Amino acid sequence: MPNTLAEWLDYLESLHPVGIDMGLDRVSLVAERMGLLDRPIAKRTITVAGTNGKGSTLAMIDALARGHGLRTGTYTSPHLLRYNERVTVDGREASDKRLVEGFQQVEVARLQAPAVSLTYFEAGTLCALWCLAQADLDLALLEVGLGGRLDAVNIIDADVAIVTTIALDHANFLGTDIEQIGREKAGIFRPLKPAVLGSQSLPASVLDSAIAIAAQSYVLGAAFSHSAGDVAGAPWCWHGLATDGGTLSLDGLPDPGLPIDNAATALQALTLAGVTLHVDTVRKALRTVTLSGRMQWVGQWCLDVGHNPHAAQYVARRLPSPPKRGRQWALIGMLNDKDADGVIQALLPRVTDWVCVTLAGERGRTAAELAERITSLGGHVYDCADSPAAGAAKLAKQLAPEDRVLATGSFFTVAELLAMPLPQAMLSAR
Repeated sequence: MPNTLAEWLDYLESLHPVGIDMGLDRVSLVAERMGLLDRPIAKRTITVAGTNGKGSTLAMIDALARGHGLRTGTYTSPHLLRYNERVTVDGREASDKRLVEGFQQVEVARLQAPAVSLTYFEAGTLCALWCLAQADLDLALLEVGLGGRLDAVNIIDADVAIVTTIALDHANFLGTDIEQIGREKAGIFRPLKPAVLGSQSLPASVLDSAIAIAAQSYVLGAAFSHSAGDVAGAPWCWHGLATDGGTLSLDGLPDPGLPIDNAATALQALTLAGVTLHVDTVRKALRTVTLSGRMQWVGQWCLDVGHNPHAAQYVARRLPSPPKRGRQWALIGMLNDKDADGVIQALLPRVTDWVCVTLAGERGRTAAELAERITSLGGHVYDCADSPAAGAAKLAKQLAPEDRVLATGSFFTVAELLAMPLPQAMLSAR
């Protein structure tokens, strides 16, 4: 067997003939062999699915739960800088040693006769579930990787299930029928358990799916709501339902710098998981919650992993208008299975100059192709580069003190930039 975490990750990439292979039969069999389905992995489990907003919703639930004294564990994907980010206990990343132990458990179970082939994500999910099951958790938080019904995370029956938003993404695997995508995402719901619908623009199939299995539906804008407006940084109020049907309200809540719809959803889900919310604790948690790569400012740079039009629209709303005496740059790198035109169109009103970068790998899109699309849509392309780091190097020679840079389009784009010192024309006050 491999010895180090790096060796395990390399090994796992070679196990299965394809990178994504939807279905639960293989992963369920190995989970049974590992004993992961014999008992709950935590006292309570919340699963989060959706096109956008999964990470921010989960991060806020985690911060809120820990603020209320709960021992939490999280499983998220993908990671930005270290694989260890995918598994945390009480806010601390899993150690290499713990992850290696988990992968060893997965491999022993996988190789029992008959041996089972697992994808990289499936093996990682089983490792994460094993790690969380060892941690004596009050609350486990699981982020769905792709879809819902057939995602490896869905082998766990959640006590509360959340669908955040639904938009067209991963069309190669989920298709372009938004109602069918809604049914796939709603596959994480369980009969008689709370199903939290965290967007007011979800396709009808999501609520229909919840009703069909008699899940307890809690819909944003109906069962729970918030008073937040469009002004970033303004305090807001939350209104929700307790498990007994009583009404709850929390006011004077700070802007967490993440979508307020997702914050409201986090509060409702945590309530349904049995947590009594205290307003001072909620305020403190929302002030301190952080999530790398989501509207993350590093000096003059704003880094956001948004890679579809819905995410780009949110970024465009939150990004300040182009500076009067400077330029609003955008450094963009995207994968070839993403809607580049939709992302570019959403950002065009906020960007004066673009730097396009190539992402490596089979799914990577070239800088030249991005530049052609931006130009055809009326944007100004300043330059192209062979990688995000090379794009940052080009910008280093051009940045003025009044300029800002949005780096976006992919986890891969943001991850490469976060791993390096970003050029600055001045010390920013941000």
